[in-house]
Amino acid sequence: MNIETFRDYCLSKKGVTEEFPFNETTLVFKVMGKMFALTGLDRLPFSVNLKCDPERIVELREYHPEIEPGYHMNKKHWNTVNFSGSLSTNMLHELIDHSYSLVIDGLTKKAKQELDEL
Repeated sequence: MNIETFRDYCLSKKGVTEEFPFNETTLVFKVMGKMFALTGLDRLPFSVNLKCDPERIVELREYHPEIEPGYHMNKKHWNTVNFSGSLSTNMLHELIDHSYSLVIDGLTKKAKQELDEL
């Protein structure tokens, strides 16, 4: 998966926006104003930070060398996923979906209702 495919997949999800809130090279994807994915456009090889359930983090990192503790993030809740490895597109989609779902689950009832109405 490359940056364009990653971007298209994230933006295909309901309520997702993209922005550069930190600087001109850190692309952030949000749902209802909450981050679920971010990547440094100036970093090679391409990698992305994704939110993850703390109960899955250890297992994912043990079995997949492409998945590391979140770069500049809370390592209990975020992973950095390197796209230069052997992770399948299906696995990458699953990790993105998981991050998106975790953020949705944490939204207020009002925000969830607003998302449903989009």
